[in-house]
Amino acid sequence: MSYDSRLGRDSQDPAFKALHDELVVCRACPRLVAWREEVALRKRASFAGEQYWGKPVPSFGDIQARVVIVGLAPAAHGGNRTGRMFTGDRSGDWLIRAMWRAGWANQPYSISKDDGLVLEDVFVTASVHCAPPANKPTPQERDRCSYFLKRELLLLDKIKVVIALGNFAFDAVCRVEGVVPRPKFSHGKWIELPRQRWMVGSYHPSQQNTFTGRLTEEMLDALFAQVISVVNGHIDPAVLASR
Repeated sequence: MSYDSRLGRDSQDPAFKALHDELVVCRACPRLVAWREEVALRKRASFAGEQYWGKPVPSFGDIQARVVIVGLAPAAHGGNRTGRMFTGDRSGDWLIRAMWRAGWANQPYSISKDDGLVLEDVFVTASVHCAPPANKPTPQERDRCSYFLKRELLLLDKIKVVIALGNFAFDAVCRVEGVVPRPKFSHGKWIELPRQRWMVGSYHPSQQNTFTGRLTEEMLDALFAQVISVVNGHIDPAVLASR
């Protein structure tokens, strides 16, 4: 499993490989270890013939990316099954389609880690790397897993914008980046981070948000278009933050 999905380019970067190897054997959170392994054994009936990943799910994407997307945690029968973030579940379907429309992905679907998906100028990670019961990590689990997010944000030295999917991810990034006081999350909210970086909040593309219309494709496309304008220097993020 490579950190870079572009035909192996930079996949042997020693710092990322070391972090990847450390992540996939992590057993720091007993509740999450028990749950991810139980799900991998029980499986969902529709995936009964598949071999579940059942381990911490690595981040993936372009390690030269200017944009980082931070999600909540892998889905029990999505990333925990396929071994790749936002792959094989409804949230991933939504996100990858939007990334494809934005020009960050070479295809509008993400069904398995061997499906040919290639990301350009974007890196995808999460606040917590193991599937949690009821999709709700605890604050303690977030804090233990923050080591990996902090290391990634240090290693990804081209970052200009972090997109936080949901309040949990927004708060997790604020914590690892030392943002105090922590601002209130809202969709489209821009805040400044250390090292001349910015973060924008987005509603998470969960079924709870997409089925109810709280998050629409048009909303996500508009936010991604803003991000592209910022990283290309066409919009000053300070202006967006002041609105």
